[in-house]
Amino acid sequence: MLWAMVVHGITPILNVSSLEESFAWFGKLGLARLWDWGDPPNFGAVGSDGCEIFLSADGQGARGFWMSVWVDDVDAVLETCLAEGILVTRPPRDEPWGVREMHIQHPDGHVFRIGRGIEHDHEHPHDHEHPHDHDH
Repeated sequence: MLWAMVVHGITPILNVSSLEESFAWFGKLGLARLWDWGDPPNFGAVGSDGCEIFLSADGQGARGFWMSVWVDDVDAVLETCLAEGILVTRPPRDEPWGVREMHIQHPDGHVFRIGRGIEHDHEHPHDHEHPHDHDH
């Protein structure tokens, strides 16, 4: 048998036009500026509760990246976005795959699917404490 890679974490790297503006944008959502690097800074990270996103000013990656972000309360995130002027491209709705989800967009085109698993009224053959994308 071949050796299998053991993954301990995955950190997305977003290409941004302005590191400082991106720190401010993520700050509106409650993600803290964790660190920056360079003189002047051209790379950095934001995060919350052990999760990190790396930001690269006109460097690594491409614009328009999509990612899912799992939260406790999607509707509370909507209220924050509306109050802070963050572009909501799709309001919250309950999806048939068992997730309440909304979409927001970063000024550089990155899209964040903000979601939370919702209760089901049917049985599953597996532990259901995780979000999933399978047919019901």
